Amino acid sequence: MSEQPVRSVIREYALYLAWLVSVVATVGSLYLSEVMLFEPCRLCWFQRIFMYPQVILLGIAAYRSDRNIIRYLLPLNIVGGCISLFHYADQKIPGFSKIAPCRVGVPCNVDYLDWFGFITIPLMALVAFILITVFLMLGRERAE
Repeated sequence: MSEQPVRSVIREYALYLAWLVSVVATVGSLYLSEVMLFEPCRLCWFQRIFMYPQVILLGIAAYRSDRNIIRYLLPLNIVGGCISLFHYADQKIPGFSKIAPCRVGVPCNVDYLDWFGFITIPLMALVAFILITVFLMLGRERAE
């Protein structure tokens, strides 16, 4: 049985798609902090630590068609996604900020963006980590 055409394309270009998501996430975070002047909190910095290297690593891997990098990038995305999920919970669950590590500087429960009552910066980061993870999981094997 042949694979669906869309899934086949996603499998073939998974590294490029994951790289594109990481570029958009990185440029978006830099835009928010450098242009909009939203000061990143401690959890935002940890999320950036897990996202920024992926721009370079996925770019090189996509250029070289090196799917071996996937096993090394998945932990970055899983840990970064967990930090984003924790950060989102910190913003949206009352009383959750009492256990948050943000004691100095910008509090982690501050919502710079709150579109439609649920879309925040940590949620956008979580979506980026999930998308990259999905693309990497689909791209583990090249489409036949």
